[in-house]
Amino acid sequence: MNCINLEVHELVFKCLDSFGVLVGDQCICVTVGQGMHALFSKLYALKYAVREENKREKQTQKHPFQWDMLEHPADTFLLREISWLLFVFFSSDIEISRAQCPKAVDVLAKEIGLLTDEIEIYGQTKAKVRLSLLERLKDQPDGKYVLVAGITPTPLGEGKSTVTVGLVQALTAHLNINSFACLRQPSQGPTFGVKGGAAGGGYAQVIPMEEFNLHLTGDIHAITAANNLLAAAIDARILHENTQSDKSLYNRLVPVVNGVRGFSPIQLARLRRLGINKTDPGTLTEEEISKFARLDIDPSTITWQRVVDTNDRFLRKITVGQAATEKGFARQAQFDIAVASEIMAILALTTSLQDMKERLGRVVVANDKKGEPVTAEDLGVTGALAVLMKDAIKPTLMQTLEGTPVFVHAGPFANIAHGSSSVLADKIALKLVGEKGFVVTEAGFGADIGMEKFFNIKCRASGLVPSVVVLVATVRALKMHGGGPNVTAGAPLKKEYTEENLQLVADGCCNLQKQIQITQLFGVPVVVALNVFKTDSPAEIDLVCKIAKESGAFDAVPCNHWSAGGRGAIKLAQAVEKAVNQKNNFKYLYNLELPIVEKIRTIAQKVYGAQDIELSPAAQSQVDRYTQQGFGNLPICMAKTHLSLSHQPERKGVPTGFILPISDVRASIGAGFIYPLVGTMSTMPGLPTRSCFYDIDLDPVTEEVKGLF
Repeated sequence: MNCINLEVHELVFKCLDSFGVLVGDQCICVTVGQGMHALFSKLYALKYAVREENKREKQTQKHPFQWDMLEHPADTFLLREISWLLFVFFSSDIEISRAQCPKAVDVLAKEIGLLTDEIEIYGQTKAKVRLSLLERLKDQPDGKYVLVAGITPTPLGEGKSTVTVGLVQALTAHLNINSFACLRQPSQGPTFGVKGGAAGGGYAQVIPMEEFNLHLTGDIHAITAANNLLAAAIDARILHENTQSDKSLYNRLVPVVNGVRGFSPIQLARLRRLGINKTDPGTLTEEEISKFARLDIDPSTITWQRVVDTNDRFLRKITVGQAATEKGFARQAQFDIAVASEIMAILALTTSLQDMKERLGRVVVANDKKGEPVTAEDLGVTGALAVLMKDAIKPTLMQTLEGTPVFVHAGPFANIAHGSSSVLADKIALKLVGEKGFVVTEAGFGADIGMEKFFNIKCRASGLVPSVVVLVATVRALKMHGGGPNVTAGAPLKKEYTEENLQLVADGCCNLQKQIQITQLFGVPVVVALNVFKTDSPAEIDLVCKIAKESGAFDAVPCNHWSAGGRGAIKLAQAVEKAVNQKNNFKYLYNLELPIVEKIRTIAQKVYGAQDIELSPAAQSQVDRYTQQGFGNLPICMAKTHLSLSHQPERKGVPTGFILPISDVRASIGAGFIYPLVGTMSTMPGLPTRSCFYDIDLDPVTEEVKGLF
């Protein structure tokens, strides 16, 4: 351990807990004396000394093991600890991230048991992991599966990602237990909008955080390209069918190449679906030619929208096809944000490359004029979509601030999709950690939204069952649910949130109690993690933990991982380690064979606390159509506000007696769920007046990103 004595003005003592800070392998001992300037000068010198030491270690480190000879991961990851230092004067997450020097990703890969040919390096700190790993480790027992959920959040978020990272840092860096965090890739919409990134924060974050939050390995760009190719194929097919005869259309779809006319494999598959058992293009009758060549898409039924990974409210309703070359076939359409694309949901739920290709082919984009579904397979675009997505299917390996492994993969929103990282990342991580290890993943927003979908949709797709749920709460959010003033992103918190108020906390714990009850519906043990802020009083913290335990939580633990890294989440890790040994009576909330409306009603009443549901005529019509088309046995993915248990964001706490309005019902057949739209849900967010991009800049000399949270 390095020990540095610094003389410091007495006022600084109040910033350095108990006249000193002990974090990681660095100890700063301070005594009263010269003043702040000397302190900060020496601290900055130490910061860069630590960073340079890490660089030297990374350049010279040797591995004592021949990892490529291993058939299975070691019982315990042989991770090299990376030095780090807590500085009370860091002003942002990005400064903390940048002060650390991460391990080279190939080094990290070897430390956790990956073979050289199982990774594809992206720069120094990111790598794609190939799915062949699952075959190599197919006989390896899975580790323990932990889900991080939360109470109904404020617009600021309550720190589920930070808890996830803090927990794995505690497990692996401090308790020497194999663990993996599995996180979603953030959308650039919120990153440049109001919420910021999703790498965690403080001393519990994924690094380098700017690489995590910006582009990563290009998965969202691949989704955007695939989604928009399919959208272009729809409009192009409508145009060509409307401007050509059956014969002309057929001749262009099945052209003569080098004197030979032949069907492509995807066209042969379409012929088989149509009941036309022919392989020679010259033998089709006129009726068969028409049946094969024409999809007869009804433009009014198109549900597939173009996407862009930006919050752009002016794309919520647009007109396409206005140019003269489109010959008057204009129609109203819209853009969604990229992570709302069904292809993102497919990526998150798929279990293999073959499964992904089949799911892409099943995507329903519209109905034909007879009311039958038209799919990506009918359009002949399935193979091209799979090609665009072939690299995106591989999870991305990164690391936490303390050098523990993280998978970042997929990023569906939880309010308009199912809100979880990928099944594949979880499956690979569960093999790598081994039977005694832990995989910690998260579900977006409150347990009523993200966790419910995680269990009813993701667990059905993966066959995996979490051992325990960690339910994240904050005193701030509980005060809001107890009747505190509105919390607005970008605005200073009112005094009710910065001063002790036990009554507000007690009143707001109704939301925490409700979320615990929702977790118990699924039969999984729950541990409450109270994400502590500096304004929380000891009495407030004790009160929350007391109420949580009385309400059925296995344990309730205050956590200081934001300010102290993994060390601040050791008690949480120990509670989780005990909770996984509790009896697990996992069960789904509803039977898939129930009618669509009954499944919606079950979620509304049992989870949200609604009195009943009310479907609009349009929603009921869609339910009838999907049932008639054979899609009635799919799970439900409710698209609703995350700011309330009800459909009204302003209703906090635990609303009761409300009727849940279902304005529309749509289907993601490739992903495998029906999604009702509750109230007025938008699939394209907008930018606020004061967006995050005002603070983001680039140093043209060092190429360092500035102002990113």
